[in-house]
Amino acid sequence: MLARVRADIAAVKERDPACASSFSALTNYPGLWAVWWHRLTHRMHRAGFVWLARFVSQRVRRSTGVEIHPGATIGERFFIDHGMGVVIGETTIIGDDVTLYQGVTLGGTGKEHGKRHPTIEDFVVVGVGATVLGDIRIGRGSRVGAGAVVITDVPPNCTVVGIPGRVVVREGRRVDTIDLHHEDLPDPVVEMYRALQRRMDRLESRLAADEDTSAEAGTAVFGGPDVLREAEDDDTRP
Repeated sequence: MLARVRADIAAVKERDPACASSFSALTNYPGLWAVWWHRLTHRMHRAGFVWLARFVSQRVRRSTGVEIHPGATIGERFFIDHGMGVVIGETTIIGDDVTLYQGVTLGGTGKEHGKRHPTIEDFVVVGVGATVLGDIRIGRGSRVGAGAVVITDVPPNCTVVGIPGRVVVREGRRVDTIDLHHEDLPDPVVEMYRALQRRMDRLESRLAADEDTSAEAGTAVFGGPDVLREAEDDDTRP
């Protein structure tokens, strides 16, 4: 147990250059305490004290800003930097040497039962404000960029960015290029006016066709254009 505590403190000092000492890790890193409390509540949860484990975890959330469901499974040397706003769901599985930053959500996608939260393999780093949803797997050594929303599996040793998350680096090599030609990007306002113009053109064509049909019908009923012209002359004659 003591060796495990020492390993957790060493992980904080190794991954955060702002941590100058073990005493600083103990007193200034609520994410560290959130992990330690989770180990206790996880044991309680597995022993069948589900309500009590959940109750304690909610008290821990209030004091640390980190919400870890007691049912989540977490490996060794797990580090939550800053911690505020981190949410880890019930069926989440986290491997060894994983790092999360503030605002990260490892959540589900609905009310389904069973495994419904992510599996995070060893040495994964999840950036600020990232969201990983559903029963998906983030491969060993991968990185999730800040603010990304990941809803599909990520292979090992990849970097994922964007909404929805897409792989831009695989095994250290870039697999996606960034197009900087922003002048070709669609303008939603222009597209809306073009759609309105196309609709107006269709309506005008239909109206013209209806007028032609009405004129032809009038010609057939009243005996042709000469009769219609004479009737118009009678109407205008004093």
